[in-house]
Amino acid sequence: MNEFRKQVAEVIRLLNEIGFDIGTYHISVWGALRILIVVALVLAFARLGSRLAKRLFRRIDSLDGAQQLLGEKLVSIAVWAIAILVGIDVLGISLTALTVFSGAFGLAIGFGLQKTFGNLIAGIILLMDRSIKPGDVIAVADGKGNSFGEVKRIGIRAVSVTTRDNREYLIPNENLMTQQVENWSYSSREVAINIPIGVAYGSDLDLVQKLLLEAISSTPRVLPFPSPGVLLSGFGPSSIDMTMVVWIDDPEGGVGNVRSDVLWRVWRLFGEHGVQIPFPQQDVNLKDSEGLRALAEAVGKRGTAGEQSGG
Repeated sequence: MNEFRKQVAEVIRLLNEIGFDIGTYHISVWGALRILIVVALVLAFARLGSRLAKRLFRRIDSLDGAQQLLGEKLVSIAVWAIAILVGIDVLGISLTALTVFSGAFGLAIGFGLQKTFGNLIAGIILLMDRSIKPGDVIAVADGKGNSFGEVKRIGIRAVSVTTRDNREYLIPNENLMTQQVENWSYSSREVAINIPIGVAYGSDLDLVQKLLLEAISSTPRVLPFPSPGVLLSGFGPSSIDMTMVVWIDDPEGGVGNVRSDVLWRVWRLFGEHGVQIPFPQQDVNLKDSEGLRALAEAVGKRGTAGEQSGG
């Protein structure tokens, strides 16, 4: 054992001699290897601690998903901070010597890393007040308007939101803190869907209402309570406008498919009972004038000439 220690000490001495001096500082191969070893151990310890914290909080069933994620992040930050401080102590770096570095680091945070740290703090605040948590359905902007998506995870920098067409948006945490967000499942997962429809004038509205409620009740995802309803919206130029109001409690499953299922059933029931969905209708009034009479006379002559040529 002593012989092994002597060999190790001799190797360290040789590696320490290979290097160069800068002022009062001696930079050697051993010094560089020592730094690399300590950094590798710090990273390994921090990652291992973060994984253990994640597994530990996932096993605590009394906490919901947001609380588990918040605990994981706080413990991970603490583990990384402890690992870095231990690494600095092992390397023998005096904290007072880091005064200049800390000042420069503070300026970097103030200018270059301001958004990064802002997003980090915003993510922690979102998890603490539970305004947005994994599994929530929120409205996101997709460039063509607003569409909804499910929050998959809240990271250090951004929130991952996946829409129904499997597009994943990475929204900075700070944006969700400073901008208006529509959360469909914040206090309740029950969401109302309005489905407009029009029927022809002369239709039996009592029968129409009965058929619409029948179509709604036979749709699988529609809730029986709150009760669905049929509203008379207005009298349009071509149709009697009505609105079906249905409720679902699984908005992450989409609303377009529910609307489609209801309308398919309405179409079949209307066809079975003779209820018509009208085409747009317009009345055109022609004002008598010399130009109109000349046009009618020309059309008449053209028709007469065509009949004679055909005969």
